[in-house]
Amino acid sequence: MIDRLSLIHGAISLPAFFPDGTYGAVRCVDAEDLRDCKVQGLVMNAFHLLSKPGITTIRRFKGINNFSGWDRPVLTDSGGFQVFSLIRQNPKYGEVRKNEVIFRPDGGKEKTILTPEKSIRAQFACGSDVMMCLDYCTHPEDSYEISAYSVDITVEWARRCKLEYDRQLSARRIPLESRPLIFAIIQGGGFAQLRKRCADGLMGMGFDGFGFCGWPASSDGVLVTDILEYTAGLMPDDKVKYAMGLGKPEGIARCAEMGYNLFDCVIPTREARHNRMYIFDSVAAEDPYACSRYYILDDKHLRSDSPVSEHCDCLTCIQYSRAYLHHLFKTGDSSGYRLATIHNLRFYTMLMERIRDERAR
Repeated sequence: MIDRLSLIHGAISLPAFFPDGTYGAVRCVDAEDLRDCKVQGLVMNAFHLLSKPGITTIRRFKGINNFSGWDRPVLTDSGGFQVFSLIRQNPKYGEVRKNEVIFRPDGGKEKTILTPEKSIRAQFACGSDVMMCLDYCTHPEDSYEISAYSVDITVEWARRCKLEYDRQLSARRIPLESRPLIFAIIQGGGFAQLRKRCADGLMGMGFDGFGFCGWPASSDGVLVTDILEYTAGLMPDDKVKYAMGLGKPEGIARCAEMGYNLFDCVIPTREARHNRMYIFDSVAAEDPYACSRYYILDDKHLRSDSPVSEHCDCLTCIQYSRAYLHHLFKTGDSSGYRLATIHNLRFYTMLMERIRDERAR
């Protein structure tokens, strides 16, 4: 099992958690805040970056790192999940065809065509450290037949992504030691047979890692451990195993036990903006991952001079009291969102440090 990954913009220790910076920014914090929180890398969305700020602008800055001021690794998602989610909500937003996705962002006549080749070219323009193949994402309620069709499309699109990736490496004369990595995605819904069929179809194409895509939790929020563990077993141990969109602390710890070593989610930043912050129960608990949520607006914190967490070394916990955080959120001051986000991001990087320490024992 690999514990380190060398990328264009630096090496990362695995397991790692990448916050979501969809449009090239993590909400409420800047690049310096992220570095102080010991964030190793970010996930950005290539499809959204196509429209805002646009590939022409990104090319002018010679990549998303220069544009955003972020000097560490960036993984770009293809945007397929978001596009399929919108189309599923309302068919007026577009349709999925065998060779491409037709997307109408305003529900009108203007359209954007997304293909595997276009997705890879956009990710090269971004200067990504890790590129994700375009895939056909399904919903947990989809039938076996729909899930099987998505597997066939996902495998074919992965093949086309890899061919375009190889063409871009050659055209840009990028040496192998300086190339971005490319990951494929294993679809199949909750059907083990389809997960295996997808994995078997992707093996041998030369991918550097594999992602589990689909809803990792049931409708009532329970982690689908059976299919997650089964899919992890289909992925080679010498490749990155990426649990996409999985972000609850207890879920990350459980999936790390299964062998997953890369995670991303909006949870730490979104929860921070909704006055919820994660804290470890102790420095050296019997369960090193035991944690709870602290609600900033609870009245019991109104006059508390304690930090959010005595076990955290982030700026928020070192410099500010619970009472002050309560005050900032009560008055709607934007600095409260920044300080809460800083704390949650540091909590997540500390969680990964604890997982790495446990693996090393």
